[in-house]
Amino acid sequence: MAKTAFKIVSLFSGCGGLDKGFENAGFKIIWANEYDKSIWATFEANYPNVPLDHRSITEISENEIPDCDGILGGPPCQSWSEAGAGRGINDKRGQLFYDYIRVLKAKQPKFFLCENVSGILSSRHYKSFQEFLNKFEEAGYNVSWKLVNANDYNVPEDRERVIIVGYRKDLNKKFIHPEPLEHKPNLKEAIGDLPEAVPAQKFNKANKDLSIPNHEYMTGGFSPIFMSRNRVRSWDEPSFTIQAGGRQAPLHPKAPKMVKVEKNKQIFAPGHESEYRRLSVRECARIQTFPDDYKFIYKDVSIGYKVIGNAVPVNLAYAMAMQIKKDLK
Repeated sequence: MAKTAFKIVSLFSGCGGLDKGFENAGFKIIWANEYDKSIWATFEANYPNVPLDHRSITEISENEIPDCDGILGGPPCQSWSEAGAGRGINDKRGQLFYDYIRVLKAKQPKFFLCENVSGILSSRHYKSFQEFLNKFEEAGYNVSWKLVNANDYNVPEDRERVIIVGYRKDLNKKFIHPEPLEHKPNLKEAIGDLPEAVPAQKFNKANKDLSIPNHEYMTGGFSPIFMSRNRVRSWDEPSFTIQAGGRQAPLHPKAPKMVKVEKNKQIFAPGHESEYRRLSVRECARIQTFPDDYKFIYKDVSIGYKVIGNAVPVNLAYAMAMQIKKDLK
């Protein structure tokens, strides 16, 4: 008789990057929660059999959440991001970590995995981070954490994230993050076979009936902040980090690297200006290692970039899932 798959509860699910990686590793998502209504259609299109609770986690009693073998989720990272205001624990979103711990403490699954931005390790947030680690321990878990780069785990992107994994103490195990893989994928492997993308419609609205779904890019000007750095990676390099905003999307590798003219000011290489465009939504999805049949549903192209940029790369999640599966066998 086939062994039953480990059952997973997914908190702060977003569009399901973590979930997809664990599903690919043979885990079964049985319940999910996402409060941002702009993401619901995308999650439900890709997980039609998973009940998605639309409420804020703060309104959900632990008794309403099914028993499970594991809990996944990255509480919203904007509070800890070095690019944002960095309000940390003083931000309501930063406090959602406590709800994650509340659910974990009540459900007592075999393991949990929690993901967040590298900014949570900065000196101004480190005390809060240590407190979260202590709370995970107090909830009954042996906790391991590490700052990893997704490019080490078959993701064609430089993306540093903190991965925290805990095993329930009675299992007498401690998670050791998998070793980086030898091969580091690049942009050529990720998006080199895609034909030229289509610009978004007027006001950056989505195109209808594209031959390659979501293969469209945001148009419009580039801010002085954007133009303060080179935003082009070559075909033989991994992508820059995919951000949660279309305006900040990296530029397509067909263009030459930008040219520095003074401190914090770069320009497009003269004579090549027409070659510079943002990566398309589908190209960003490929870089985040979502399969081509993964549907992103939106009216505003900016939402496509947001949900993909906020996701955990599927292959990074898969690498962690396979290690957990091996440990818990």
